[in-house]
Amino acid sequence: MTASDTLQLATIGAGRIGANHAEIAARRIPGAALAAVSDPVAGAAERLAAELGVPHATTDVDEVLGRDDIDGVLITAPARAHTDLVVAAAAAGKHVFVEKPMAVTLADADRAIAAADEAGIVLQVGFNRRFAPGFAAARALIDERKVGTPQLLRSLTRDPGPFAADPARIPQWTIFLETLIHDFDTVCWLNPGATPVSVHATADALIRPDAKAAGHLDTAVVTIRFDNGAIATTEASFSALYGYDVRAEVFGSAGMVTAGNGRSTDMTFYGADGIHADTARRDTELLRAAYTAELTAFADAIRHKNPAPVTGHDARRALTLALAAIRSVETARPVALTEVTK
Repeated sequence: MTASDTLQLATIGAGRIGANHAEIAARRIPGAALAAVSDPVAGAAERLAAELGVPHATTDVDEVLGRDDIDGVLITAPARAHTDLVVAAAAAGKHVFVEKPMAVTLADADRAIAAADEAGIVLQVGFNRRFAPGFAAARALIDERKVGTPQLLRSLTRDPGPFAADPARIPQWTIFLETLIHDFDTVCWLNPGATPVSVHATADALIRPDAKAAGHLDTAVVTIRFDNGAIATTEASFSALYGYDVRAEVFGSAGMVTAGNGRSTDMTFYGADGIHADTARRDTELLRAAYTAELTAFADAIRHKNPAPVTGHDARRALTLALAAIRSVETARPVALTEVTK
């Protein structure tokens, strides 16, 4: 394609995040169009395609990957299917945006990276916080040395509660592999040039104690040490009664910067029963601008033949931290990153 052509995208996965990404691809990315929707669940792709006016819907992902007119795919299927879909899309010559986690084992992460490298395609991973305006502004100040050398970092994710999902339907270690994976990427990204060296994690089932025996944890705190001396704390909970909450902080030798506040608008109401603000109930509401910006960046990388702004190697680094956190919980001790990368 040429820079003036309309980029043709397809979504693989028509669930909640898939629908969010499909809407952005169909309506909000300059010079791009959503040409197809795929989902193995009967009727799911058809319903989403009809809602967005997309011309093609199918339950067969191979049908999408076999189309010559599709330039790139947005993979929003369940996490355990991500790697195989990345490899299949790369083999078909399609550029790939894949939601986090790109893989749940290091072997699969390496397989996805190798497939993209061999095919010469753009492979971008969905760590959307990098594209949120406040987070991006924080990183810019860090790059300008306004914060000095990062010393203490913090990143948190609190999903809206009360937690009501069926733990039997949620894979073990989800809190590390699919929730804190964002925070692991965030603290690495906000400490540029540094390498994480060890992890110490504490986690429990405080919201659903009945699920603990099955390995489903809903509350976690992870401490990460970096080779530049910085200490990062990441935390997650599945029961934020007040809404979806994502925040970060970097304290350095020359100052401090924070990002995120859980508010969906900057409105504050002062009334007889107290002070009230709009809070987000979904990540897609709180981080709408970030989702749009990351998919626009993906389209730009394809069109201008630029490197992906968030790479498979970034995803592998965050996964390494998640795997170390899991081992730390299992062994009740700090874990060196070399223990999970051997």
